[in-house]
Amino acid sequence: MTSKLLGGLVAASMLTSAAYAADLHPLDGLTGDELNAVRATLIEASIASDKTLYPLIELLEPHKQAVLSNATDGSLDRRATVHFQENDKFHQAVVNITKGTVESTSAMEGQPMIMLADFMSAMEIALGDERMVAGLAKRGLTPDDVFCLPLTAGNFFSDAEKGKRLMKVPCYVNPTSSNFYAKPVEGLVAVVELSERKVLDVLDEGAVPLPEDDWGYNEDEVAKRTALRAKTNPARLRQEGGPNFSIDGSEITWDIWKMRYRVDKRPGLVLSQVKANDGNNWRSVLYQASLSEVFVPYMDPSEGWYWRTYMDSGEYGFGLFLTPLRKNVDCPDYATFLPALIHDDMGQPLEIPDAICIFERDIGNPAWRHFEVFAQSETEFVPAEGRPETELVIRTASEVGNYDYLIDYRFKQDGTIYLKVGASGLDAVKGVASKTLTDPTAAEDTKYGSLIAPYLVAPFHDHYFNFRLDFDVDGPDNTMMVQEIVGGEPPVNIPRRSLWTVKNTPVKSEMEGRFRLSSMKPKAFMVMNGNVDGYLGHKPGYMIHHGSVSYAPFDFENDAPFVRNRYIEYSVWNTAYDPKERYAGGELAMGSDGSDGLAEWVKQDRDLMNKDVVTWFTAGFHHVPRMEDWPVMSTEWKTIHIQPMNFFPRNPALTIRLPDANS
Repeated sequence: MTSKLLGGLVAASMLTSAAYAADLHPLDGLTGDELNAVRATLIEASIASDKTLYPLIELLEPHKQAVLSNATDGSLDRRATVHFQENDKFHQAVVNITKGTVESTSAMEGQPMIMLADFMSAMEIALGDERMVAGLAKRGLTPDDVFCLPLTAGNFFSDAEKGKRLMKVPCYVNPTSSNFYAKPVEGLVAVVELSERKVLDVLDEGAVPLPEDDWGYNEDEVAKRTALRAKTNPARLRQEGGPNFSIDGSEITWDIWKMRYRVDKRPGLVLSQVKANDGNNWRSVLYQASLSEVFVPYMDPSEGWYWRTYMDSGEYGFGLFLTPLRKNVDCPDYATFLPALIHDDMGQPLEIPDAICIFERDIGNPAWRHFEVFAQSETEFVPAEGRPETELVIRTASEVGNYDYLIDYRFKQDGTIYLKVGASGLDAVKGVASKTLTDPTAAEDTKYGSLIAPYLVAPFHDHYFNFRLDFDVDGPDNTMMVQEIVGGEPPVNIPRRSLWTVKNTPVKSEMEGRFRLSSMKPKAFMVMNGNVDGYLGHKPGYMIHHGSVSYAPFDFENDAPFVRNRYIEYSVWNTAYDPKERYAGGELAMGSDGSDGLAEWVKQDRDLMNKDVVTWFTAGFHHVPRMEDWPVMSTEWKTIHIQPMNFFPRNPALTIRLPDANS
């Protein structure tokens, strides 16, 4: 069974390989030909061989100023950042693809992203260890009865962990249904050192009764458990006549919006040069927007769980684990589906089909409306004036272990942008002795989790999604303004005794640019261009109006996972543009120690007044699991809301046409 699961993992991730052929913009993703050229260049230079493994090959973007000045004249070389493993050691290089040269190479200090080969090796190594075999035997199992799920082990700053490439490997009884996680082999974990290819330790907390229910979730399996709902008439979106957007190479144009897209192995979808059309003038809003990091810490303090503090993007890769999207489930059937091109462990092109979907939708909401009572008369009824709202959705979905994460960029006709994260998939579950809450073991079993099914607890945990938002509002030189709602001073000659007004304060430096959000102290964050005279004398801006945020009593000084992910201490950060600062958790997430990343960069306290400001926003939520989450979770959406602030002269949605009466 194990070999079949390994084969399935490889087949699901390495679907087909292909190369893109298009005129390339400096911010376009690497093509298949370019990936092959990177590999060939390193081999020709005798730096790599045909057996070399590549955790990461990623576009090395030119500096922003070079792109803004020379984007279309073909003068900018195409370059790649490369992490590779040769002779059991990790190295990094910069390859100039245009010139076919290796510009630099050095030994890597730290651990690069996990590769598919690492997963496969860790499974085999764990199940080949006699201590693991003995632990399974205590539970009435053999290696052939289980499959194992290698997981990143974090870093808890011990000497034993220093310089190690560690994964911890729990196992599950081979599934007899669609649910691979229904029967955890609890209390047994192998500690695998990948570079040495050996098990350092086996943690055995004692056998826990194995769950018996397979908890399948496909339609036939559900129908065997409970009656399905009556068939209904489907309420579906549709679009006649084809899409209203166009795709030219990597450039998407729709309504008042224009942007470029690519997929990178670590962050997944990256949008660049997002512009809004104001009359006949394409005005810059965002130079780039992308996922920066995803942090998922579990709260169970047991030996088998305390270390589960994953950096899903930096350790595993949202681009690597993009999944093909399904019509009429993930996206409407009329959506345009696009592939994603990354690379496999050997550095060769890897195409994931249908990894991106793009579609317009009208879900029945008005973009705006007004019913005028004073326009009515005894003889004439004047209906409400309004326009239907249509939005453009650009969607991907990454499956990282048991969780599925949908990432949406939603563009509105009024100039608003929503970043949406949809969390679904399966709860991570822990085997326990309790069948119900009346059992004597229940109080202890549910101290850090919820009993969601007989003999299964889902531990409490968090999800934090950090996005890097490089605003260029009418150009790169911007200032971050904090808009606070503060108490006003009512005049003594009126009966009102409480008012509020708006206080705008510029963020002068990086250490000033860190903020927590609270409804008790409302504030919003406006990236403003003070160098441009906008309409009515306003300085044009774009505002992060609100988002889904969460805080907890974490120890950011002493608790290793939170030292490593200190960017979640504040929801909003601001930094001066630096092309090397792409990921809030640092360049190398696996085994990181917190010495690199957003919380360290801001200690430079660089000037942010009328500078090229990059804003970082962390959306997050606490997950207290419930029975309704099992065996599969409903999609939970979290939001970052971005809207124009005195950018347009009027409501941009004013010019939407009324639909034809017969449409």
